[in-house]
Amino acid sequence: MAIQGVTPILNVTDVPQSLAWFESLGWKRGFTWNDGGMIEGAGDRNPRGEAQFASVCSDEAQIFLCRNGQGSRGTIMPRWPGDDATDGVWMSWWVDSVDALDELHTRAISLRYLVTMPPTNKPWGVREFHLRHTDGHMFRISSGLDR
Repeated sequence: MAIQGVTPILNVTDVPQSLAWFESLGWKRGFTWNDGGMIEGAGDRNPRGEAQFASVCSDEAQIFLCRNGQGSRGTIMPRWPGDDATDGVWMSWWVDSVDALDELHTRAISLRYLVTMPPTNKPWGVREFHLRHTDGHMFRISSGLDR
């Protein structure tokens, strides 16, 4: 057996809001769907209502977003700077350079997103920072130090 890919599904409270969050960090909208089927142009809504399921993409990476289903959201809020406790999903995003990582961190800070760990060089050869999604999912944004 050969695995062709893995696509995580995040439980979110608001699909259009989550799409905007990811897009602000450089992801692209893939598709959107509601009870009427696919929404033309991957819009936030159509006459059948707001998007209930969607995807965001970046090169070969893809994440699905599902409103109120398929997993849980994080409910535990950080209690102090550096607190990474969450009951949401943890994922790693790999970016192509340390400079790209630092730029993404600067963008997240300027957007007032919750960064629970600033860019830090780790002994296992990566630089990373931790970014919390509005629904409590935690992203470990990383780049190899040799890149």
